[in-house]
Amino acid sequence: MGPQAASEPGRLGVTAWFLRGTGRVFRLRVTGGSLAGRRLRAPGGSRVRPSADRVRESVFATLGPLHGVSVLDLYAGSGALGIEALSRGAADAVFVERAAGALESLRRNLAELGLRDRSRVLRSDVRTAIRRLGRRGGCYQLILIDPPYASGEAEKAMVEVVAAGILAAGGTLVVECSRRRLPGEVSGLERVDERSYGDTVMLRFRNCHGCGGAE
Repeated sequence: MGPQAASEPGRLGVTAWFLRGTGRVFRLRVTGGSLAGRRLRAPGGSRVRPSADRVRESVFATLGPLHGVSVLDLYAGSGALGIEALSRGAADAVFVERAAGALESLRRNLAELGLRDRSRVLRSDVRTAIRRLGRRGGCYQLILIDPPYASGEAEKAMVEVVAAGILAAGGTLVVECSRRRLPGEVSGLERVDERSYGDTVMLRFRNCHGCGGAE
């Protein structure tokens, strides 16, 4: 994991995070779109590391318009990435998370922001969820992968996404990871952008194939 995050209670639950070793506090909020400025809940404890606002704002600025896009948010945590996409015009989003505390915050965020009718939450590990979605013909124009930094799971999830054929042709896959644990190249995905924010690296890939796997 990158800098450890300790929660600080806020008026709407846990909305402030202190990054140990940096002396910085940031508040979790939606940065753009119809819900810009709205606060997000995040689970307490140091195991969940929500994406900092400035990182999300910068990354989504590079993605361009998201109107009508279907989104898959893996290792969703509080749902900050997928919610950001919905706020910026995505049609719908599937959130995958298995930790009970994170799921509670995620579901409350979706309810409080009026997003339940455009979202689906799967309580599952990522590999099982990807394979299930693939069997059901799932196809997403944007897939977001933000695993715990120390887990090294980003590359494994990327391989599963390609194998399941759930990323649309020309679709975008975004990975947030530590610069110390960068994923390797994965066949079928072309790296098109890389941006660093301290220890955090955001990687953007384009799908070379289409839903259903390689042609």
